[in-house]
Amino acid sequence: MALLTVAVALSGCNRVRDHKGYVVDTTLVNSVAAGVDNRDSVSKTLGRPSFASEWDGGAAWYYVSRDTRQLAFSTPQPVAQVLLTVRFAPNGEVASVQKTGLETVRDVNLYGKRTPVRGSDRGFLAELFGNITASGASQQGPTADNPNR
Repeated sequence: MALLTVAVALSGCNRVRDHKGYVVDTTLVNSVAAGVDNRDSVSKTLGRPSFASEWDGGAAWYYVSRDTRQLAFSTPQPVAQVLLTVRFAPNGEVASVQKTGLETVRDVNLYGKRTPVRGSDRGFLAELFGNITASGASQQGPTADNPNR
């Protein structure tokens, strides 16, 4: 019975592998060439991108693929990643194709568990009774955003 209990307890500690994003087919990725393909042919070959650039009118398409591994309740760790960037010239032809991997992954350290906001260091009682004193302010005359008051 004790062996069964230990086996059940340890089964929750399995490693979980997960894949998110684009499923990379190296044959298709290697077939996209600069100066040969255009937006339409890239879309037909690779499919819709994970996302497109916003600031330059969609001149770059990004295909993101990521494999992670996680032990029980720990934070998932990246095992493999592919970021395929297809940049287009103004005439719509492929200008460059760039493929990067795990070297682009960065660890971001968070600042505590709360985001600090200026002016919100009110205590419990101030939060609880703060609106009681402010209720008289709403009885004033009309304002620019509410002229019918």
